[in-house]
Amino acid sequence: MGRIAQLAGVIALTTLSANASHAADDLYSILELALDNDPTLRQAEANYRANRENMIQSRANLLPNLNATGNTARLTSGPTDEISAVNPFTGQLQVQQAHSFRPGINNHGWGLNLNQSLVNLAQWYSFQSARAADKAAAVNLAAQEQDLIMRVSMAYFDVLRAIDLLDTNVQEEEAAARSLEQTQQREEVGLVPITDVFDAQAAFDLARNTTILQQDFLRSRYEALEAITGQPHPDIEVLDAEFPIVDADGTLNEWEQQAEGNSLAIAAAQFTLESQEQTLRARKSDHLPTIGIAGNFAHNVTKPIIQQGITIGGGAFDRTSLALNITVPLYSGGAVRSRRRAAEYGVVAAKESLELTKRQLTQNIRNAYRRVNTDVMVIAQRQQSILSAQTALDATELGAEVGTRNIVEVLRARENLYRALRQYADARYNYVIDSLTLKQTAGILTPQDVIELNEWLGAQQ
Repeated sequence: MGRIAQLAGVIALTTLSANASHAADDLYSILELALDNDPTLRQAEANYRANRENMIQSRANLLPNLNATGNTARLTSGPTDEISAVNPFTGQLQVQQAHSFRPGINNHGWGLNLNQSLVNLAQWYSFQSARAADKAAAVNLAAQEQDLIMRVSMAYFDVLRAIDLLDTNVQEEEAAARSLEQTQQREEVGLVPITDVFDAQAAFDLARNTTILQQDFLRSRYEALEAITGQPHPDIEVLDAEFPIVDADGTLNEWEQQAEGNSLAIAAAQFTLESQEQTLRARKSDHLPTIGIAGNFAHNVTKPIIQQGITIGGGAFDRTSLALNITVPLYSGGAVRSRRRAAEYGVVAAKESLELTKRQLTQNIRNAYRRVNTDVMVIAQRQQSILSAQTALDATELGAEVGTRNIVEVLRARENLYRALRQYADARYNYVIDSLTLKQTAGILTPQDVIELNEWLGAQQ
């Protein structure tokens, strides 16, 4: 039994929770971590909030625009050079100092400017377009949240799938090791030819190689789950063997109607079309007159100028103005017509996108519905194939003992059994993922579905 002892390290990898000091992570707890730590979702949230500012900026064009202004100035004057002259009336020498920045006049003032658009249909429709685009972005963010549920679920069950496959491979390797040792013993006493030993050795080597590859695959599945949450999950709860495998609730027609009313993809496409239609209305309004009101208040203070004892000017002054402005666009080099044509093409593209989304939804919901029901039949058949393969293996091994069957037939029967075990495990996880995909396609996937699924997860035995 020396070869079987070599498998101890392999078996330990399939029971990582055996000596763990902490409770195993379940699907819901991992989803909670992903909601806070998944970079893809956080990026989508940041993009949504950034795009939402476009609506706020568009709305600002409809609201009053108030500005405050202020100014201060210092005025100085004088000759470049000092001037000396005799006053012809008094006969005294008078000196006029050269220009200096110290003596001067300080003037200052402040004002308020108010602008309010009264009639501007282009800005109004642009705002409506931004609102519709914001709704589309919100729906897309909700779709990203549903996508996170699917990504976490797929990564989680890919780990369980890899664990089951590795466990089956280990069992097959153990069986191949026992068969090799038994064949060697039988060959030593002359019961079987040496070719049977060669066949048994080849079967063991192949099983061992598959186990090594599956070990690496399992590690990669763990790392894929860690990439979503940012934390390792070396021990996760497994799917209960009694997990119910049932057909999808309701008829296909009911699922199609539910998808049409709840699909996030269709909702996003509809809001996008609405946004493009509002943009077209805005471009059609670009040639219409606009009316706005402008108000101004200014307060200015000037210092008086004193020359030869005489005060000139100076004082505080207030000024107000209120104007009604009408602007009629006449010609802008063809830009208005070009923007209108571009908006028309945008509406056409949005309509076609909505139609494509509806057609794809019909196809996807039908495929998802059929996959779930097909999975149910496949799983039942896989269970039967395990029973048949086990019966065939037992009979073949018995025949080999009495000499009516050879080692090649035993190896082939054992290979059929373990292939059936792998296919059964794979089919169960396909059913779980396909059931969630059906709800996601219909637009009704929520964390509650994860909670209900989580009830069928338990610690590894």
